[in-house]
Amino acid sequence: MSPAEPEDGHAVRCRLDEMLAARGMTLTQLSELVGVSLVNLSVLKNDRARAIRFSTLTAICRALDCSVGELLVLRD
Repeated sequence: MSPAEPEDGHAVRCRLDEMLAARGMTLTQLSELVGVSLVNLSVLKNDRARAIRFSTLTAICRALDCSVGELLVLRD
């Protein structure tokens, strides 16, 4: 499954796949750590999310030891 094409006005890309690979972590492990369903993390990972709660974003960044700017970037 490839990342979604950006919608008008939406150019945010989630680097969750890259962050997980760099840390040797699976999506399932992250799901267990942050208490977010595997399905919801998969939606985020595949750039299909329309929104994300700050609490979810905080939990993911803490689990991956990264900043929001490392996880979410603007497409060129």
